[in-house]
Amino acid sequence: MKTAATEMLDIEFPIFAFSHCRDVVAAVSKAGGLGVLGAVAHSPAQLEIDLDWIEEELGDRPYGVDLIVPAKYAGDEDGGYTVKDLRALIPSTHLEFIDDILRRYEVPDLPDDATTRGGTSIAGHDGIAPFSANSALPQLEITLAHRTAFVANALGPPPKFLIDRVKEEGRLVGALAGRPQHAERHQAAGVDLIIAQGSEAGGHTGEIGSMVLIPEIVDSVDIPVLGAGGIGRGRQMAAAMALGAQGVWCGSVWLTTDEAETHEVVKQKFLAATSADTVRSRSLTGKPARMLKSSWTEEWDSDETPAPLGMPLQPLMVADAQRRINRAAHTHGSGAEKLANYFVGQIVGTMNQPKASGQVVMEMIEEFIEAVESLAKQLEF
Repeated sequence: MKTAATEMLDIEFPIFAFSHCRDVVAAVSKAGGLGVLGAVAHSPAQLEIDLDWIEEELGDRPYGVDLIVPAKYAGDEDGGYTVKDLRALIPSTHLEFIDDILRRYEVPDLPDDATTRGGTSIAGHDGIAPFSANSALPQLEITLAHRTAFVANALGPPPKFLIDRVKEEGRLVGALAGRPQHAERHQAAGVDLIIAQGSEAGGHTGEIGSMVLIPEIVDSVDIPVLGAGGIGRGRQMAAAMALGAQGVWCGSVWLTTDEAETHEVVKQKFLAATSADTVRSRSLTGKPARMLKSSWTEEWDSDETPAPLGMPLQPLMVADAQRRINRAAHTHGSGAEKLANYFVGQIVGTMNQPKASGQVVMEMIEEFIEAVESLAKQLEF
């Protein structure tokens, strides 16, 4: 295929695969798309390990890295908050509420020697606050010390320092947008590629559906746009490109692939879920993010319970609870199993069979061709 996106990155297919799993990233790039590693939860050491591994797997094939760097962050003027500073801001009522959830669902404590797999955490590293410039700077420098072809910022307009550093190294930079105004700001800041993400998407997302949002953003900027949100099949890819996109950005569809490191209990929930089984909730990150409905989201949705805190307090506050839940969720019928969930988009309704990531790419392309040929026949007289 030949689009602005494939030419910019020298890839065969304009399919960008966002994943926190390095195996998915490598598999999609090998299949002709562009794997993009979600690095926000990586420690600098783990990011170094994963990028080294990806490059060994891919050779000269390109790949990308996705960071979360807000343009403004509380405490920046004083050098940035530490984790200790942030913990002092968490109200006791919220901590008591989380303790109550874990008690009522009988979630066991973590053993003293429990560690987070691979050194990843949304609770910050080495005392540095999560989702902050201070946290992202080491990740950015490691990213640019490797052959990363594309760097995306997943939350708001990329700060100037990020764009300047990426441009200095001759790489491309992208940013997600949920409104045309966001895309216009991204373009003005110097972004090369816009990801127009509709509300169907998993993770942080706005309120405008992809069918409306993609053409709005395409018409509002003069740089290539990728369609995102509710895209995991070839017909949806064809629809996005008919709306003016130069490619697609997919995240949720890789969560049930053979290579994905998705928690096994959550993966089985995804495979059984329908497109109606997701909800936009602030319960994990403090910002509206689409995820699987579970007892966890229901607990935070009640009028009688505390409202979720903003980012970064909410993810910092719930990190240990989520670790406890994930560790205990393997016990069938347990309270932890009921609480377990993860970010996923409405495309989950068609994610009902485990597949290899490369197979997902090929099936998307085959169905895309069938859809385009079918439309072409309708123009025959």
